[in-house]
Amino acid sequence: MQTEAVVEHQSGSQGSCKTGSKIWQYSDLMENVDGYLMKYTNLVTGWQYRYFVLNNEAGLLEYFVNEQSRNQKPRGSLPLAGAVISPSDEDSHTFTVNAISGEQYKLRATDAKERQHWVSRLQICAQHHTEAMGKTNPPLQTRSLSLLSQGSGSSPGSQHRINQNANSMLGLSQLQHSSTLYSSRKSLLPDHLLEAREMMSQAQGQHRDLIQSIEGLPSSQGPSPLDQDLLLLKATSLATMTCLSDCLHILQLQQMARQKIALSGPAIEWLEPKIPDILKNGVTVPSITKEDGKTEGTALECLEMDSCDNTGELEEIDFSQEVDDSSSAEEEDLCAVEEERSIILHLLSQLKLGMDLTRVVLPTFILEKRSLLEMYADFVSHPDLFVAITDGPSPMERMVCFVEYYLTSFHEGRKGAIAKKPYNPIIGETFHCSWRVPKATTPPTGVPKEGTSCTSDCYNVRFVAEQVSHHPPVSGFYAECQERQMCVNTHVWTKSKFMGMSIGVSMIGEGNLHLLEHGEEYTFNLPSAYARSILTVPWVELGGKVNVNCAKTGYSAVITFQTKPFYGGKLHRVNAEVKHNPTNTVVCRVQGEWNGTLEFAYTNGETRVIDVTKLPVTRKTVRPNELQGPYESRRLWQHVTESLKERDMDKATEHKRFLEERQRKEERHRAETQTPWRTKYFESKGDGWVYHQPLWKTDAHSSSPVAPEPNP
Repeated sequence: MQTEAVVEHQSGSQGSCKTGSKIWQYSDLMENVDGYLMKYTNLVTGWQYRYFVLNNEAGLLEYFVNEQSRNQKPRGSLPLAGAVISPSDEDSHTFTVNAISGEQYKLRATDAKERQHWVSRLQICAQHHTEAMGKTNPPLQTRSLSLLSQGSGSSPGSQHRINQNANSMLGLSQLQHSSTLYSSRKSLLPDHLLEAREMMSQAQGQHRDLIQSIEGLPSSQGPSPLDQDLLLLKATSLATMTCLSDCLHILQLQQMARQKIALSGPAIEWLEPKIPDILKNGVTVPSITKEDGKTEGTALECLEMDSCDNTGELEEIDFSQEVDDSSSAEEEDLCAVEEERSIILHLLSQLKLGMDLTRVVLPTFILEKRSLLEMYADFVSHPDLFVAITDGPSPMERMVCFVEYYLTSFHEGRKGAIAKKPYNPIIGETFHCSWRVPKATTPPTGVPKEGTSCTSDCYNVRFVAEQVSHHPPVSGFYAECQERQMCVNTHVWTKSKFMGMSIGVSMIGEGNLHLLEHGEEYTFNLPSAYARSILTVPWVELGGKVNVNCAKTGYSAVITFQTKPFYGGKLHRVNAEVKHNPTNTVVCRVQGEWNGTLEFAYTNGETRVIDVTKLPVTRKTVRPNELQGPYESRRLWQHVTESLKERDMDKATEHKRFLEERQRKEERHRAETQTPWRTKYFESKGDGWVYHQPLWKTDAHSSSPVAPEPNP
């Protein structure tokens, strides 16, 4: 049988890849592997080089500060029995090792081939020790204790490793009963997951054969290992296997918890997912109580079930009461996700690939501290670029200005190091804000000339958003600049799906930008968003094709947000083409990163580069919470937001549940009384929703024809 080795100074072997002076060769044999990898510690320390050793005999992945300290006690170790090893989709070098205890190592190799070498070796070792647990030994928890009792025939070194493995999977409060008494009871605890582990082992073997077959294809003839379809097959199969492994891991923990009840021997504290009450079906979350037993009412007094009558009447908005927004959009609570991984694993174990997540209750700690309606306001974070669209002297330049505004509107809402989910808006919830844009502004920098005052010499951009439907969840938002005679109306249905190690959010809907001064209407859609690496450090990328059209001028644009390929490639890539449809002429091309630099190249040879990270962000103005209506976003969610800021997840969950339960009660009441739901600011029109008083209805420009402008 072919063996695997690290061959020094040898080249030309088929199926191997040289990295420095080493050649990685792949086989199914277990082998001790060692070398330097980068290990992620935390946000402060970041990545650090550490010397890792794979000990196949003990089933341990150990690491040291450096190679010279290898003979000393390791700085840390992970038992690989029952562990899940998976490549990360954030780049081609990173992978994670998730132990059955819940501990995780996030590691990074020097290149993709070295990562594949480590992943394959770790998976083979983990598979071997997992199969040994299920086939030749008692059930997981019984086997661990029986190993501890069988110390007479073991060497001190192996006994120490057994103790490490056992202690990593369970905590012993006492171990005073004899091994004979315990072994006599283990037959009463059947391992119901034995068949599932055997099937999983077979599937992993077949998946490994598939990957090796693809990677072993000759590049000279037939399909190449880099064929797009084959790469997609590898990616989807790997995601499926990883998801199945994680679900099996959850089932093992649950089986351990159930079998604990049947044991009357040693007292054992099993490591199992800590599941909050909000995730348990049919269980009511208890009210927050004080020490004297009385229900705490101060936090919820303003949220009485009948205190907010949302009848669809318009709220009187006094924009003069608005003040500069002082809240921060930064989300750096990485530790919360790390600490609550068991809840995420429990949640994933209940999901299926392609499952709609609209009705799934997500744990509170992954929430962003604002509503989805407020997040939509980020699309106007550069209001100077928005109002500059109508300044374009020709239809072509106005279309290019719109593409520039569109591409720069996404990065501001995703500043944090971790992807989090905004609050799901309550039906009837609204959000209002404004921006003041100095009139003496020079696009595209948005920097006002010296001496300009925003109190009297500013354009005002008003924004309003409303949750117009609950099932399906549909939001409408509208922004206008009356002085520039322009407005944009958008309706969005957010549809989330579970995709294994990712969550995809489709933004279904359409937007319409109206430039009344020119009599032009631009229609556009929104890209999909993906939360990647949801078991480690979640991050966001955009994907999909966006079409922009102006029927009057004949100009259109196609914007493509590219998701990162499985191997290589850069993150957050985007490209666009602006075309004059009557002549089928491309007048401008754009390429770059939507959260980095964008290069605009015109057909006349001119180029222009924009760094979105250096664009000035105009702070929105918002009325204080105490002046807002009961269904305005910040006042509605203020107690959830305050609890999240204080890191009191239990209280945040209670407040969130209260709002959701009130929404259900109001929905039941409307159904019983056959009372239709009435929106405040948006009206249903065809398949979409339109603001009730848009500029194109209220302004005189809507009734006077505008002479067509010549194309350049």
